[in-house]
Amino acid sequence: MAEQQNKPQTQEELSSLLKVRREKLENLQNEGKDPFVITKYNVSIHSQDIKDQFDSLEGKEVTIAGRMMFKRVMGKASFCNIQDLKGNIQSYVARDDIGEESYKDFKKYDIGDILGIKGFVFKTKTGEISVHAKEVLLLSKSLQVLPEKHHGLTDTDIRYRQRYVDLIMNADVKETFIKRSKVISSIRRYLDEDGFMEVETPMLVSNAGGAAARPFNTHFNALDEDLHLRISLELYLKRLIVGGLEKVYEIGRVFRNEGLDTRHNPEFTLMELYQAYTDYHGMMDLTEKLYRHVAKEVTGSEILTYGEHTIDLSKPFERITMLDAVKKYSGVDFNEIHSTEEAKKAADEHHVEYEERHAKGDILNLFFEEFVEEHLIQPVFIMDHPVEISPLTKRKPDNPDYVERFEFFINGWEMANAYSELNDPVDQRARFEAQEKEFAAGNEEANHTDEDFLNALSIGMPPTGGIGFGIDRMVMIMTNSPAIRDVLLFPTMKSLDK
Repeated sequence: MAEQQNKPQTQEELSSLLKVRREKLENLQNEGKDPFVITKYNVSIHSQDIKDQFDSLEGKEVTIAGRMMFKRVMGKASFCNIQDLKGNIQSYVARDDIGEESYKDFKKYDIGDILGIKGFVFKTKTGEISVHAKEVLLLSKSLQVLPEKHHGLTDTDIRYRQRYVDLIMNADVKETFIKRSKVISSIRRYLDEDGFMEVETPMLVSNAGGAAARPFNTHFNALDEDLHLRISLELYLKRLIVGGLEKVYEIGRVFRNEGLDTRHNPEFTLMELYQAYTDYHGMMDLTEKLYRHVAKEVTGSEILTYGEHTIDLSKPFERITMLDAVKKYSGVDFNEIHSTEEAKKAADEHHVEYEERHAKGDILNLFFEEFVEEHLIQPVFIMDHPVEISPLTKRKPDNPDYVERFEFFINGWEMANAYSELNDPVDQRARFEAQEKEFAAGNEEANHTDEDFLNALSIGMPPTGGIGFGIDRMVMIMTNSPAIRDVLLFPTMKSLDK
């Protein structure tokens, strides 16, 4: 009798199945076989390792543990399938090998139960590598019903809300999150070997600066003070550059009070790094090398497939100014536009929406978003942004209307944002003041003046290059995942009781 998970058709059927499982647990407990009193089980190997090492393991004893996903009872002998971290493996369970009482218990175990099996490695007559059980132990009783195996768990809302079930039912989901862990580990190893120092900075801040975003607000009762969740890592990391830590980075969560879509979640993972005595060209070189390194280490190739596109990280990444990119894809040359009025006129002619407060540089950026971003499939650095949208960036010496900043794009997405960092405290104060006016004019994402940060710059910060990487989007590209929720173990979801 083959036993797989049968999907209950009605709520009454589900309630009946759950009742039976609880009764089975009660019977086990009454017999002194409560699985929940077991505190440990010594696992010697995982499923895939047995398959990979079969030639050396054949006939040898192993101990595995995992969730039973399939069971076929055939009188005095049965087969079951055990799923663990690395995959799944078949086990042959016979009454004469494990004992009559243990076999009687085994036949009552349910799909979803977690078992420990000790036995020897062999290959069945059909050639399937398996474990011939000598002992079977129930380690945890599943009191809930898993989705039906053949149809799996396909409802995306349930998948995101019940990620633990998603990981059980969908092997590709588990592989995505294993790769996510490898991406972060690979980044850390690369930067550590390059002399960077990993640090941690505050999540609760009095001034949420370093990016254009609305913060989440909270209240600290002990000090009776309003605080914000950080939107960036930048301003504290720059303080450490001032303090003499020449190469620093942090990988951590940041929080932005914005909408949800396929590329945005209100909390996400950001990696920022700062390096003294370099500029944004140095950050381009680092980005190019880092992306290639991580792709090769995690996926085995510098050529990635994302949706319908093939992303080639092996070639030198294109470098183009925002001005030239806008001219290339819209036909509008902002070098020929000399005032905000002329920029607004060009926007009107090309049906680009803008706000009254926007200046020429803002409108250039709007043209870029409207006409350019969708074309940036292969890796490209968009350089030299207008000063109006870059309050923390050093101006270009030969053209102070623009700054030494780039955004890194793949698949039409911004993947990283980097600067030659502004280290002039007088200019920085003026930029903050301009941002305060922006906020007063209705821009809720504008920065506020940070007096302590200005004090740090006044002490003296060396020429510095800095960059912020969106880790989640990087993982999306590395795993061919269509939405940011697919690479977040527990994405933000609307409460079901709302």
